Amino acid sequence: MHSDKEIHQGKTDYVIERTAGYSDEMMYKQCKLFYDIVFKTKKVKQGRGKNAIFVEQRMYDSDELVDRRAKESLEYYKKKMSNPSKINFREYQKRIIVEASNRILMNGFVYLTMEVRTGKTLTSLGIAELLNKKKVLFITKKKAISSIESDYDMLNPDFDLLTINYESLHKVEDRNFDLIVLDEAHSMGAFPKPSKRAKQVKDILTTSNSDVILLSGTPTPESYSQMYHQVYGIKTNPFKDYINFYKFSKRYVNVKQRKINGLYINDYHGGLQSILDEMKPHTISYSQKEAGFKVDTREHTLEVEMKPITYQLTKKLKKDLVVEGKDETILGDTPVKLMMKLHQLYSGTIKFESGNSTIIDHSKAQYIYDNFCTQKIGIFYKFKEELKALKKIYGDQLCTDLSVFEDTNKSIALQIVSGREGISLRKASALVYYNIDFSATSYWQSRDRMTTKDRLESDVYWVFARDGIEKEIYKAVTKKKDYTVNHFKKDLLSL
Repeated sequence: MHSDKEIHQGKTDYVIERTAGYSDEMMYKQCKLFYDIVFKTKKVKQGRGKNAIFVEQRMYDSDELVDRRAKESLEYYKKKMSNPSKINFREYQKRIIVEASNRILMNGFVYLTMEVRTGKTLTSLGIAELLNKKKVLFITKKKAISSIESDYDMLNPDFDLLTINYESLHKVEDRNFDLIVLDEAHSMGAFPKPSKRAKQVKDILTTSNSDVILLSGTPTPESYSQMYHQVYGIKTNPFKDYINFYKFSKRYVNVKQRKINGLYINDYHGGLQSILDEMKPHTISYSQKEAGFKVDTREHTLEVEMKPITYQLTKKLKKDLVVEGKDETILGDTPVKLMMKLHQLYSGTIKFESGNSTIIDHSKAQYIYDNFCTQKIGIFYKFKEELKALKKIYGDQLCTDLSVFEDTNKSIALQIVSGREGISLRKASALVYYNIDFSATSYWQSRDRMTTKDRLESDVYWVFARDGIEKEIYKAVTKKKDYTVNHFKKDLLSL
């Protein structure tokens, strides 16, 4: 069970529920009327003759619970009037809040596919407020929690809020929620088998019987098939008649067979357009263009000369598929392993066969520091050793916590996958990539972390090793394609 400190509380159980559409002032007047009736008095004569006096006496019998309800309700809405919401929803957000609320009332859930920086989080909280929800569970990524709780505090709604990251879902014992918000819902889209995350969310949904809001700027980044496990825990989802993905795929997926290592396996990536058609009544989409964003993201590629040791190791690994040292071994005996090891080496780090890892070349970290140390920037890295390299070069000028970044002049380092969603780096003067991810989703989402309604121009710098693998990955992801082993086999001859 979560402590009271983890739950952001709106009003107590004794406060009169807000009437739909009533402002704080209107509720205060209603509660004042109730209070005046409960505590109404009359003058009663006590004593006789000259000793008689008149005293105030309550007209109605006192009831402790009714008295407390009257007092706390009046106090609550008076306090709300003195501390109004600091949030002014944009017109398109107001429209979406009303439309989404109607869809939830009809179907029990809605999917907001709003592009980054259009305000998905605030919109979802606005929906909870309009629907007069009492207790909301908001599931997100760990790095986004502080931002969501800040939005909640500024909105100052009536409902209680528990914000938790997906990795901590096992800690949620209380299922008494009337609304659950699933942020970055596409992260539950694994198929053909559901991920641990998707199964945990389904368990919570089936035992809480709550309404649901799903949020994502990219609901199906790789395949329409990713939709099934995002919604399969919702009782009213359009695919509820299909008890598992395999049943679902018989109607909604063009299943193909692929030969891998001599074996034929089913490929379920061919999700049909009909999946989105079925979801259309439950989906509200909104783009940056519709919101009035005219984003100008300027990308710059920078080339770094790595130390001789980096090129010696990569050359030997490509030739022999193995590099044996005194205590450790680098093995690239399969195309996948070779691709991964070269990806690490060209940015100056390596993870050995033993599981140990180390930094072999600080050139990239030093280059970033030399060129950006006077600026407050966001740095994206891929591997853990890259963060260690940055910390060694930057020292105390670097942080990894968003709140520290917001409140100081320090730059921030974030892992690409964990930092690509749900956070804002609006205070960064630029984004700098120490390395690049194979995923096209990572490319498109992370590069937009600085964009806001008031800041539509940003600079993104990609730091690539001379003659390294990064530029080939960049060519693929900018075309919205993941960098795969097939790409690598074609590029290997030129590396």
